[in-house]
Amino acid sequence: MEEKDYLLALSQCALMGPSRLARLRAFFNSWEKAWSASQRELQNSGLEEKIASRLTIFREKFNYKHFLVFLERHNIKTLTRDEASYPKLLKQIYLPPPLLYYRGKIELCDRPTIAIVGTRKPSAYGKQVAEKIVTELVEAGLTIVSGLALGIDALTHKITLANKGHTVAVLGSGPEAIYPVANFHIGESIAEQGCLLSEFRPGVPPLKSNFPRRNRLIAGLCLGTLVIEASEKSGALITARHALQENREVMMIPGNIYSPLSSGTNAFIQMGARPITCAQDILSALGLEQAMGQSSLLAPQTLSLDERNIVEQLGYEPLHINELVRALKLDISLINSRLTIME
Repeated sequence: MEEKDYLLALSQCALMGPSRLARLRAFFNSWEKAWSASQRELQNSGLEEKIASRLTIFREKFNYKHFLVFLERHNIKTLTRDEASYPKLLKQIYLPPPLLYYRGKIELCDRPTIAIVGTRKPSAYGKQVAEKIVTELVEAGLTIVSGLALGIDALTHKITLANKGHTVAVLGSGPEAIYPVANFHIGESIAEQGCLLSEFRPGVPPLKSNFPRRNRLIAGLCLGTLVIEASEKSGALITARHALQENREVMMIPGNIYSPLSSGTNAFIQMGARPITCAQDILSALGLEQAMGQSSLLAPQTLSLDERNIVEQLGYEPLHINELVRALKLDISLINSRLTIME
């Protein structure tokens, strides 16, 4: 077993959350030593006597090989904070999870990301806003992050998938369980085309206490958080507060002053959150106006006519060179040479 294996094994004990794991890491400076430590040594690391005792019993009974088979059967991959693929923005938050579980494309988390959350029962206005803004953000190339909850979260994922965009769903349960069940098919589509992500070990049910932690990850993965409709007690505002704590951009869709669904977002705007009326407002807030535009990748004034025509044909998905030849009616050798220069 390697260091990562020992962390993975320790994390399967229900009592070992991020704080206790961080304590073990600081004391032993090695997951292997922490796994092999006596009960007395575990107590010396700062674990309570009862916790140290239960961890000792857990180690004796845990079958690591069976656990690896379970991960493989469910196509679940793992990632430690020490690995290069660990999302860079998540590393910057207070007490980042030492271990992540995911299904799909973890690399999507390191593209420019925006969290979009909101009420579980959106109005027609909220749905209309989500359709417009999410579509525009997908066209701009952002990865859309949300929590796969009913309402705005699920709608955000669906719009992104429908527009062939990139989306990440952060779960409040183990990585093998999609909750709520009503969103099972959306979740499976995200696992295939995007990324399902969780800090909770397999087998953890969607307990109410898990969702503030889930919201912390949603905010931590992103440059900013946008809330589309939320009452004053909405869980979506927990995500916004986490974003504030991590010094990330907090944005709100203004709403009808008479609608309870807009009372939370309007209150946040009064407290200084940025009001958003279009995707361009978000790109400006995140400093992505130049970074995300197609034409900004290559300044138009520096391009020849043929090169400008090529840029106009390129979208956000791979395009075969034969399609460029057909569209532009240019010789393939000329297109190849132009692409080489532009690259």
